[in-house]
Amino acid sequence: MLIGVPREIKIHEYRVGLTPLSVHEAVVHGHQVLVERAAGAGIGASDADYMAAGATVADSAEEVFARAEMVVKVKEPQAHERKWLREGQVLFTYLHLAPDPEQCRDLVASGAVCIAYETVTQPGGGLPLLAPMSEVAGRMSIQVGARYLEKSQGGRGILLGGMTGVAPARVLILGAGMVGFNAAQIAVGNRAEVIVLDSNIEALRRIERHIGAQVITLYSSRSHILEQVPQADLVVGCALVPGGVAPKLVSRELVGRMKPGAVIVDVSIDQGGCFETSRPTTHAEPTYVVDGVVHYCVANMPGAVPHTSTHALNNVTLPFVLQLADKGWQKALRENMHLRDGLNVCRGRVTYREVADALGYAFEDPVKLLGT
Repeated sequence: MLIGVPREIKIHEYRVGLTPLSVHEAVVHGHQVLVERAAGAGIGASDADYMAAGATVADSAEEVFARAEMVVKVKEPQAHERKWLREGQVLFTYLHLAPDPEQCRDLVASGAVCIAYETVTQPGGGLPLLAPMSEVAGRMSIQVGARYLEKSQGGRGILLGGMTGVAPARVLILGAGMVGFNAAQIAVGNRAEVIVLDSNIEALRRIERHIGAQVITLYSSRSHILEQVPQADLVVGCALVPGGVAPKLVSRELVGRMKPGAVIVDVSIDQGGCFETSRPTTHAEPTYVVDGVVHYCVANMPGAVPHTSTHALNNVTLPFVLQLADKGWQKALRENMHLRDGLNVCRGRVTYREVADALGYAFEDPVKLLGT
């Protein structure tokens, strides 16, 4: 199979779909890899590094899309990239379609086979291709939250860990999944006061078991949200419905009751955000203020640390890339139900129920579509 790797063009997105090491593995498996010129610059990988790994370098993204049988990316294709997709071509990347009707419409119209990293599953549950970026985003959420609590950034002027005789910042984390767990670890490490809310008691138990008594865990009831949000200096939103739109946990009215200079970091923004006041931002313009509250809603947070993120992502995506290339997408999806869970759009049909429900499409069962 001819695998294409275009350069990412989302604002301040420096990750790349395949590292030279991953390219070498694909070549060893008998495949060809076409990489757009300078695609790996953000992780310090030169065109020469890719050529040494066995890739061919293309002068443009359009050439990559035109020639590749499968396109491997990191972020969702942007509007003009979607015009280059063709019927039967495989697209393997993060998609986050439920809050993005325009992208879904274009992917349906293209006839391409679109497999989303974020909905691929694993035995026993979990989202293995989302997990490493969730870890990165969870850890970054506290890092960026601490920065925007600084007065010069519009925040309250609070040091996350406080000082001797001075209380630390109060950090509220909405969700105890992979993002919330990692956010809690970093917040505790910074000596903040940390409260985690979730409706999954087992997830809260995991946090208590691994992090200990430094974290206060609370069941995520409406009354607890109403009570805790106004008291927090930093609120991290990390609610997740796999493949679906994130639930709106915090209303506009409740944001208005927060402290002036408090900070919101909405890690759920890729799926629409869990605050009513959230809207996507970029690394170029990461924040805005609503009712005196600083909102950080960057939709590709891990793109700020591309070296770490790309290698972590390739560690988990490469086995699936090789399955798709070695077997072809139809056989690979028939044989691997967990990879099949990643199929969101296929030849003009929406094949992921939460996306279909969110955007008003008829749902096509991928099992029936593939004839498994």
